[in-house]
Amino acid sequence: MFLKKFSKKHIITAIILITFLFIYFSISNQQVYGNDQASIEQVIKSIESYENDSIEILEINDINDDRVVGFLSNHNPAYIQFTKNHNGDYQWNHIEKSSEQSFSEFLINVRNDHSNELKMMIVTTQENEIAKMQLSVNNQVKEQEFSVNQKSVYLF
Repeated sequence: MFLKKFSKKHIITAIILITFLFIYFSISNQQVYGNDQASIEQVIKSIESYENDSIEILEINDINDDRVVGFLSNHNPAYIQFTKNHNGDYQWNHIEKSSEQSFSEFLINVRNDHSNELKMMIVTTQENEIAKMQLSVNNQVKEQEFSVNQKSVYLF
């Protein structure tokens, strides 16, 4: 009796409306991955305390199943690290920034086939005036030169 009051047109309209609402909410709740520069910026802006920051991606590095991105957050050096999941999408697992510095070092743990490896990332801003750094590791001195007054990322 209840269905007799509604025409086929009303039922079809209701089904279409419900379908569109289902699709809309399904798409809006999907997780964003760091698969390209635009989605990396979207991921960063979705993280608490980065929502209102200006984001400038400087460099994207892929190391095995890890993606390490050096960027500026409100003109402060920062990086975000992603790990490739079983679907081939990059999910973020760590983010860090240094405030009020023009030259910042970050230690990054990346996975190799059977172990972990530490990398160092240097992120500089336009105000950087450091031209050279020497690092002693296992009695070996490694020297790295930097571009002065340029935004840059160095990974070693």
